[in-house]
Amino acid sequence: MPAPADPNDPAGLPNLGPKSREMLAAAGIAGVDELRRLGAVAAYARVKRADPRASLNLLWALEGALCGLHWRDVARERRTSLLLALEDHERPPIRR
Repeated sequence: MPAPADPNDPAGLPNLGPKSREMLAAAGIAGVDELRRLGAVAAYARVKRADPRASLNLLWALEGALCGLHWRDVARERRTSLLLALEDHERPPIRR
């Protein structure tokens, strides 16, 4: 697949097919720059709020896209740390 003309186009990232890119766009994540700024966990949480049908496979795919790994490798090697990070991200702040 040829690289997209726009380097900010998520089509140039591995692991992200048309459906994943549609989900990102629907969640207001328009490009690679914003995806990198948010990181995989925050981007996944935003997509999940916009579309509750998003599965954890999207989290693995986002992390892999940002790190240059296949999503299956991410699921095998980083699953626990990503799930813990997602739990922390979604935990309400402690008020004192």
